[in-house]
Amino acid sequence: MATNNGFTMSLPVLVGNNYDRWQVQMKVLFGYQEVLEVVQNGVQTVEDDAPEVQQSTFREGKRKDCKALFIIHQCVDESNFEKISSARTSKKAWENLEKCYAGAGKVKKVKLETLRREYELLQMKDCETISDYFTKIRSLTNQMKSCGDEMKEQLLVEKVLRTLVPKFDHVVVAIEESKDLDQFKIDELQSYLEAHE
Repeated sequence: MATNNGFTMSLPVLVGNNYDRWQVQMKVLFGYQEVLEVVQNGVQTVEDDAPEVQQSTFREGKRKDCKALFIIHQCVDESNFEKISSARTSKKAWENLEKCYAGAGKVKKVKLETLRREYELLQMKDCETISDYFTKIRSLTNQMKSCGDEMKEQLLVEKVLRTLVPKFDHVVVAIEESKDLDQFKIDELQSYLEAHE
């Protein structure tokens, strides 16, 4: 854990099965460290006889690239480090990991279909709390988003109302009668249901 500007932060570590979450966290970290553009676009090379302004910009870009590559090295486990150890730029290391975990379009499509089926079959369990159920739904929809599927908030609200355990039936009826479901936000729904839990 490192301390930065008075708050403690721990770096996300890619361990194999958490790539989707890891890459989101890494993009935020890269943005915070002001190196995201270098990771995504790389550093443009310049000729030896280029003007000093271009040379200076190139040196700054290389510095940022080294910083980003260092961050990536710190945020992967041993087996993932082996996949990127030969990469000389942060862009190449990032692309290598994307290829390993994000997979080809067909893999993403199959994963998305699996997630959609899981979403369709999802029901709240009697022993589950509202908070736990919403965490499960958000996790599933976030995974679907990372595969390219955008879920409208209205559909999410309707899904939750349909799949709650019977003890919430009276609350669902009250919500449907008193709220405009087209404007009702998922966070509002969670707060409302937790108040009645």
